[in-house]
Amino acid sequence: GGAEREKETQNPKQFDPLTIESKKAATVVLMLNSPEEEILAKACEAIYRFALKGEENKATLLELGAVEPLTKLLTHEDKIVRRNATMVFGILASNNDVKKLLRELDVMNSVIAQLAPEEEVVIHEFASLCLANMSAEYTSKVQILEHGGLEPLVRLLASPDPDVKKNSVECIYNLTQDFQCRAALQELNAIPPILDLLKSEYPVIQLLALKTLGIITNDKEAQTTLRDNQGVDHLIKILETKELNDLHIEALSVIANCLEDMDTLVLIQQTGGLKKLLSFAENSTIPDIQKNAAKAITKAAYDPENRKLFHEQEVEKCLVALLGSENDGTKIAASQAISAMCENTGSKEFFNNQGIPQLILLLKSDSEEVREAASLALANLTTCHPANASKENSTAVAEADGVDPLVNILSSRRDGAVANAATVLANVAIAPWGLRSANTVVQSKAALTVAATACDVEARTELRNSGGLEPLVELLRSKHDEVRRHASWAVTVCANDELTAVELCKLGALDILEEVNLSVNRKNKFSEAAYNKLLNNNLSLKYSLTGYLSSSNIISDGFYDYGRINPGTKLLPLKDLCLQEPSDQRAVLLVNSKSSDVSPPPSTEDKSSDVGYGRSISSSSSFRRASKEKTNYHFSTGFGSPTEEKSEPPSGRNTALSKGTTKERGSRKGRGKKEEEKMKEEEEVSTLPKLMGEGSPEKEWYPPFDPDFRVYVYEVTKSIFPITNIKEQIEVLARYVAEKMGGKMSKEKLHNFSWELHISELKFQLKSNVVPIGQIKKGIFYHRALLFKALADKIGIGCSLVRGEYGRAWNEVQLMNESRKGLIGALPPPEVYIVDLMFHPGGLMKLRSREADLYRYL
Repeated sequence: GGAEREKETQNPKQFDPLTIESKKAATVVLMLNSPEEEILAKACEAIYRFALKGEENKATLLELGAVEPLTKLLTHEDKIVRRNATMVFGILASNNDVKKLLRELDVMNSVIAQLAPEEEVVIHEFASLCLANMSAEYTSKVQILEHGGLEPLVRLLASPDPDVKKNSVECIYNLTQDFQCRAALQELNAIPPILDLLKSEYPVIQLLALKTLGIITNDKEAQTTLRDNQGVDHLIKILETKELNDLHIEALSVIANCLEDMDTLVLIQQTGGLKKLLSFAENSTIPDIQKNAAKAITKAAYDPENRKLFHEQEVEKCLVALLGSENDGTKIAASQAISAMCENTGSKEFFNNQGIPQLILLLKSDSEEVREAASLALANLTTCHPANASKENSTAVAEADGVDPLVNILSSRRDGAVANAATVLANVAIAPWGLRSANTVVQSKAALTVAATACDVEARTELRNSGGLEPLVELLRSKHDEVRRHASWAVTVCANDELTAVELCKLGALDILEEVNLSVNRKNKFSEAAYNKLLNNNLSLKYSLTGYLSSSNIISDGFYDYGRINPGTKLLPLKDLCLQEPSDQRAVLLVNSKSSDVSPPPSTEDKSSDVGYGRSISSSSSFRRASKEKTNYHFSTGFGSPTEEKSEPPSGRNTALSKGTTKERGSRKGRGKKEEEKMKEEEEVSTLPKLMGEGSPEKEWYPPFDPDFRVYVYEVTKSIFPITNIKEQIEVLARYVAEKMGGKMSKEKLHNFSWELHISELKFQLKSNVVPIGQIKKGIFYHRALLFKALADKIGIGCSLVRGEYGRAWNEVQLMNESRKGLIGALPPPEVYIVDLMFHPGGLMKLRSREADLYRYL
């Protein structure tokens, strides 16, 4: 066999003249171009031994250019040369780079030719080994099929050599991942020779044969062929043989497929195989065997006649027993089988008494997959079945206290689990719509139904359009604890999309929840969750209220920092702030790299713009910079970059929602001026393009565009995002931010840093209190911290933004201790650092004592 040949060829005394080391390999590769057959044969043999020693040697041969001359030797007229070259490729083809080159050189036809019946066994072995290695790649699968490789591989399944059998069935197994191959195998009548491999004395061959059958028997025709060739008998015998327990899992997978065929199921039942299968599932101590047995039942149970047969065999008892397994995979498979079986009325009645309590217990599992499978079974059991679905009739779900765990599942990250739980809750709810009812029981159930059914965008849109949000918000004021709790939960669910969240805020939900949460007696976890959910949809408000944004709070275009506000204080929308005249109040900092269709083209004149928002939003120098960049960049990374005005740059992360007021739209009118003082300016404004929406209420309003910030995003995406070390990324970004905000500062000279004058000039120039962050060239702590957070979020660096007192703000990052990397065992929690953006830009200060360390920095 191959093992003996390999051992023989590895003997250094086998062929001393050409036993080569890496440094001599280049010489031997050159010998592959020799016209002499003896030299070619010996060179191939030496290279074969060299390649056997490991992946590094294979890579060396590739670098030395050995592959291309070797491919020519596959068709050499000398049999020994051809054999030795084939042996080399059998070994080399396990290297991914070699595979790629072989595909490019199109040698598949030459390799397949070596499978001809007249070739000797050793050529069959290594040619099939080469194909087995190559067939792992999709492109190679196609090439093997196109060059007619499947037929000789099927023929070689009957080879007397076990290595040839193993390589051939492994290659066929890889090829069966492709649908066309499975169809071709049927035409070649491959199932009988594959079934014969189950009699092999080598477990690896038996296992590969079963895996191959497990794929091809997904097709109905293959199931029939297997049944007609007594394949079911072979599989049952394997299950009955304890010595073959390492094959039981795969054998059950094949049986699972075959049970989809009604005739096969009847055959198994008549021969007593079905009882054996159920007994096997219930009594086996091997979890994967129980799991695959349950999967077999699931697949078969999709046919009505099969369900009837299973019910007669009392399969329900077996499935309920499997729900109590300690293995999650078995619980999932049993739950799925119950989902399929409950289409049978008799089975559904059985599970009403015995299955539902166990399924509800699984809803509390730590595994999300288990919870999803159990909720699906409950959804199927409670649909169109009054004995299960009606609360008035003391439903099985209600009696088993199933509502609370179902409500908990509504917060799952798995859409399937949420949909299933919503279905069950909707089935047991007493009213689909009762938010306006005066009865607290009806209110509670109606709010719970909203929480259960508003899990997708369409349902929330329908709720919003039908005016359901207003009465839902009113229920937040309820003095009834359960009503308030369920209404809060419904608001949490509804706030999953921005439009609904914004509407809820307009209706006063945030204010009501804030008031509720101030009361020790009225607040609950749901009201707090609803408040946080709404707040996380408006990061501008969150930062003003709490002074903190975590690393998971991603700043997106349209974010603005108004400064600190007290609880209960209204935060004006960005549009209203832009419309206000400049004042001595603190500047509102705006983050926005997104241009709009209605923006005027960049100015090319070398003069400062002196008109307010709605006409121009930047100095001409900033526009020139954006214009010179041509701002039309595309990245495969998916991170933000300059784009043309009509394109919308992607955000730094693929977040589920745009935050805050970034999409708030409305009419935009030019700022009013006193006529007697501003005649000249108004004349200039009147000449601006009509597309600005001046005085047109129907035109949409867009936040002021910040071309400088968009250039920042482009630059950090291009130069900092590719850095692989997170600590280095943070340090480089910190230095970049400091450079853009006035450079390194000295604590002693900080009072001479005329940042206030610079901000005042910007406010005067822009004629607004709203200043785009990219326009600020002299910034202190809170300017730099905001810019760092905004850019870090664009390139996926996790950091928080924290507001301090007296105009201070800083960023905190978490880093693993470098000295602990690579150690075995539980890693310590990451360490928190403050990023220095002022005095030593790029420096990281470990946060040991928060007050002391902050005092040192600030």
